[in-house]
Amino acid sequence: MLPFLNLAHAFDHFFLLIFPTAVLALGEAWAMPYGEVLALGTPAFAVFALATLPVGWLGDRVSRTSLMSVFFVGIGASSVLVGLAPGPVGIALALGLLGLFAAIYHPVATALVVQHAAKRGAALGINGVFGNLGVAFAPLVTGALCASVGWRAAFIVPGLIAILTGLLFMAGPARREARDGHPAAAPDRPAPPARAQVRVFAVVALTALFGGIVFNGITVALPKVFEERLAGLVSGISEVGLAASLVFMVASFAQIGMGRLLDRVGARPVLLGCAALQTVLFIAIIGAGGPLLLLLSVPLMLVVFGEIPVGAWLVGHYAAPGWRSRIYGVQYLLALGVSAGVVPMIAVLHETSGGFGAMFALLAGAAAVVTVAACFLPRRTGDQPAEPPLERIRPATG
Repeated sequence: MLPFLNLAHAFDHFFLLIFPTAVLALGEAWAMPYGEVLALGTPAFAVFALATLPVGWLGDRVSRTSLMSVFFVGIGASSVLVGLAPGPVGIALALGLLGLFAAIYHPVATALVVQHAAKRGAALGINGVFGNLGVAFAPLVTGALCASVGWRAAFIVPGLIAILTGLLFMAGPARREARDGHPAAAPDRPAPPARAQVRVFAVVALTALFGGIVFNGITVALPKVFEERLAGLVSGISEVGLAASLVFMVASFAQIGMGRLLDRVGARPVLLGCAALQTVLFIAIIGAGGPLLLLLSVPLMLVVFGEIPVGAWLVGHYAAPGWRSRIYGVQYLLALGVSAGVVPMIAVLHETSGGFGAMFALLAGAAAVVTVAACFLPRRTGDQPAEPPLERIRPATG
């Protein structure tokens, strides 16, 4: 089960980030400015965010494994539809459908990982690496397919692979679970008092909201940032995609160390350190270009990616199992909801300011908010009193 969940995380981020790189080819093919073409991706991120809440509700009531089968086939089929779309309107509609199926992953699969992992921080860290690898390979694969075959192939080929993976998932883990029943879940430690939960969930909400602005802003914009600021170092869409992928790939493994660190020291020092470094690096990168931009991009993405498992770890420690998909749904609604606004925000800021300086300043401010929020976490988030206030809620289905 876990290998497929990890692969699904890679798919989820990969498919959402095909379009930001394919935009570079679409703009040339249709003779449209970058901002106008990028805005066509807004439906994908909007639906991706809005659907997480109902999907989270559904994930606490029906088989999460069955929902993951729908995820694989649905995200693959909708990607194929994007590649077959006849024009801008068709692309926007198909991307909205892709966002709908992509929304299944985080509230459903994250709850499955937490439910079955003995060491949640480590498991979430490994799972997060796969998601980051999806981010890393998206510009690389998309750039290569756009340059060698065309932008349509960049959507159709991965879509067919996802459908095939879904069929394998249904024939393997899903079929075994239907035959043998749900495996025993990892034991849960008692939840803390309601007051501690409210405080932690408030920090999770703020981190999801402002951390979502940071993550979506930098991952969507980086290919274009490299195209504009690495003149002389890279040329053409394939080299831009390769440069962005290398930065994402190097940074993607940060979550393994961060996940283990979460299990050892708790969330407060991890979140505080990551967010504070993001603030400093975004300020430093505002006017950077050339080799300095590359030099700053790697540590920046390390701490951006390293922050990701913190929220999921906190929910896993502070929420009763029967509520996790819904709480993850709220968390990702906030984190991903801002992504619907980040895409047009990048487009507007780029067109009005003629670059990305204003966007980097905004992302520095968002990271500063997360830094302040982290100060309100308990100093020892791993220490939990024995009072489970939500134990009447029925267990979640697998």
